Amino acid sequence: MVLADTPDPRCADCGGAGGHRYDYGDHETGEYAGTDWDPCPCWDENRRFVLLPLPRLPRRLRRRTPGRDPWSTSRYSDEPPF
Repeated sequence: MVLADTPDPRCADCGGAGGHRYDYGDHETGEYAGTDWDPCPCWDENRRFVLLPLPRLPRRLRRRTPGRDPWSTSRYSDEPPF
């Protein structure tokens, strides 16, 4: 589980949007060339915290896969549970 930062909804600069976007054009033709994004200081896009790292089971508790030999005895039954 990861906790991510969100913009401040009471920010007077961006109004809770997290930044400002603006369209820009080509210098030679004046045509639309794209949209750029300036993040607001109230929000850091890269700020993330891992809350619950996934636990790793100890080696002795990890499930062992049975061998490929059909005559070998395995710990797990092939019979259905009913």
